[in-house]
Amino acid sequence: MNLLKSLPARLLLALAAGIALGLVFPENVMVVVVTLNYILGQLITFCVPLIIIGFIAPSITKLGNSATRMLGVAVLLAYVSSVLAAFLSMGSGYAIIPHLNIASEVEGLRTLPQVAFQLDIPQIMPVMSALAFSVLLGLAAVWTRAKVITAVLQEFQNIVLEIVKKVIIPILPFYIATTFCDLAWEGSITKQLPVFLVVILIVMVGHYLWMAVLYGSASLYSGRSGIEVVKHYGPAYLTAVGTMSSAATLAVALQCARKSENLRPDMVDFGIPLFANIHLCGSVLTEVFFCMTVSQVLYGQLPKVGTMVLFCLLLGVFAIGAPGVPGGTVMASLGLIAGVLGFDGAGQALMLAVFALQDSFGTACNVTGDGALTLMLTGYAEKHGITAENVGTVEL
Repeated sequence: MNLLKSLPARLLLALAAGIALGLVFPENVMVVVVTLNYILGQLITFCVPLIIIGFIAPSITKLGNSATRMLGVAVLLAYVSSVLAAFLSMGSGYAIIPHLNIASEVEGLRTLPQVAFQLDIPQIMPVMSALAFSVLLGLAAVWTRAKVITAVLQEFQNIVLEIVKKVIIPILPFYIATTFCDLAWEGSITKQLPVFLVVILIVMVGHYLWMAVLYGSASLYSGRSGIEVVKHYGPAYLTAVGTMSSAATLAVALQCARKSENLRPDMVDFGIPLFANIHLCGSVLTEVFFCMTVSQVLYGQLPKVGTMVLFCLLLGVFAIGAPGVPGGTVMASLGLIAGVLGFDGAGQALMLAVFALQDSFGTACNVTGDGALTLMLTGYAEKHGITAENVGTVEL
């Protein structure tokens, strides 16, 4: 029973059930399945702009209210790390995915029946409008020191987080099940599922490569050993694998970082809590590679390079404001996946499912990478003569 409380376990069970049922359901039953899938997809799509506004705008106000030079450096480090990880994943995707055994066109597919009725739930605004609105609103609230609006945005974030926890996440298994039921009945996904098992292993290798890059760069910049820092991170890594949450791992990560002799205590107290909320390099790396794989599987081609570059740059912004829930990065960026990459409901559902299957390891990469960025902060503070008295904590 405890296993079923885990979102990845529920999604995996839903995926398997959907495929099994899709192989045996008759067409008249599939009408119901297709209709249910359509309605759930409409509800999830409706919530996407709310998620964007609810997490991007308040995140900007929080950072702005505590704005210091060290905060600016920390946010820049987190963004650059996520974006460069995304570009590494993108380059690997173009180099590796064409050589995987992915059939661009699967013959003998059946045509899904039409929905019994359409229950359209239009979004309150387009996805890119929500992103622009969030950024401008957050910045303007900081510029004008709008305390009331800042408080309202925080309340709105709490409301949206409850929507995610109590509406979106509970219906995700049903949405995943109906989507994979559609794909299995149609005949496409059963021939491509083994590909994703290979992709998950490739992505995990990418996590370790990026952590090596981060700690190597931090060692060179700070002049201190990154190995001495990362050797303390075993408990935090294992905790992240088990909890799939950077926030839930924060206490353990602080304990691990404080054991390092190469990290300044004030930088640990400042950087580790901040990076736990804004540094999602492992999740971003995973999402980029999975998006490219899903595009090849479902649509027969990889996204164009220009499209992927734009996606990676914007994904770094979304990662900073992603909700602290399992699969939060891909949840917050569903709008990008649909708006920039052009994924339909099936593509979004497939992304949610395969992302959740490895979310534990992506989170572990995020948490462990925070130690490298904190080492960079330590080096920056020493190079610029910043004392502990000039550094404040950031509460998120």
